[in-house]
Amino acid sequence: MFIQTEATPNPATLKFLPGREVLSGAPREFRDAEAAAVSPLASELFALEGVTGVFLGADFISVTQEGAEWSHIKPAILGVIMEHFLSGKPVLSGDGDDGLNDPSKEFFDEEDAEMVEIIKELLATRVRPAVAMDGGDITFRGFRDGTVFLKMQGACAGCPSSTATLKHGIENLLRHFVPGVNEVQEV
Repeated sequence: MFIQTEATPNPATLKFLPGREVLSGAPREFRDAEAAAVSPLASELFALEGVTGVFLGADFISVTQEGAEWSHIKPAILGVIMEHFLSGKPVLSGDGDDGLNDPSKEFFDEEDAEMVEIIKELLATRVRPAVAMDGGDITFRGFRDGTVFLKMQGACAGCPSSTATLKHGIENLLRHFVPGVNEVQEV
């Protein structure tokens, strides 16, 4: 098994591409070992010293670390990923549903439902594929009084360029295509 790695705009995060499907369905982010308990792969990665975040995408794994040199921790991460996939263990145990991807956590007024659908469509077709290339994800969380609230995950969370991505990229895109959008904020 050959696992490729790619740098991300976030220097604390590296993207690992195992050349196979990692996760079907919605991406998953784990910010600590306790949250990672629903994923044998994420749990194994959190067992490595210095790992502070794991993001599972459709065909990649982003790992965030603190306090270690990539040259020291990268071989251990590659080993964990390789062993996991060769073992045949599932990426998520049981149903893996911890409620984090629950769309009921979204908030917006019912009269804004049509505008929210346009926002979600733009995010799905124009924004999320681009940020997935950088090892992260951005999801819709809400809309109120002209403000779109988004959650940044994976390499995007804590990235030095995330503010520029939100304000100059996503905000400009949404303001251009969706009258009524005034600004974008991270939650």
